Amino acid sequence: MPLPQEHTYTSDDYWNLPEGERAELIGGQLYSMAPPSRIHLEISGALFATIRNYITRQSGACKIYAAPFAVNLDADDKNWVEPDISVICDSNKLTDRGCSGAPDWIIEITSPSTQSHDYLKKLWLYQKSNVREYWIVNPAAKSVTVYDFEHGASAGYSFNDEIPVALYNASLKICVADLIS
Repeated sequence: MPLPQEHTYTSDDYWNLPEGERAELIGGQLYSMAPPSRIHLEISGALFATIRNYITRQSGACKIYAAPFAVNLDADDKNWVEPDISVICDSNKLTDRGCSGAPDWIIEITSPSTQSHDYLKKLWLYQKSNVREYWIVNPAAKSVTVYDFEHGASAGYSFNDEIPVALYNASLKICVADLIS
């Protein structure tokens, strides 16, 4: 008896999900997304505002988007993700549907149900797709793990630390505790 075959989904499946249903397409597999918690939204909103204000003050060319914002990481349409925060510095990547190509900086706010995706699956996917910087914010542990793929570095921080943003040569530092206290 043959083994059951895994179904591979495409961008057509992703874009034709029922109204209001959110999912990510990773490696041809659809992964449902649960609604974010209150603390998730609080952290996401505060980070978004801080980064957006920094970009505006610097008259920067980068654009920032909060989820839900579709990011197609590859040309073969097998990877559509919705990072909590995406910073894109190349306006040619922006389309009516979202971002076509890797954002420069991605922030994911993890929860117990998404940790394996954020720390393993997405870490590998973002590195392979040439994301320059990836932050995993963990509200339960009050920690932030930073991957600076461009310089081959990673570091762990607490919410109380001033976290330097490599994308901006550390001219932007973020203390998560200051944002949500």
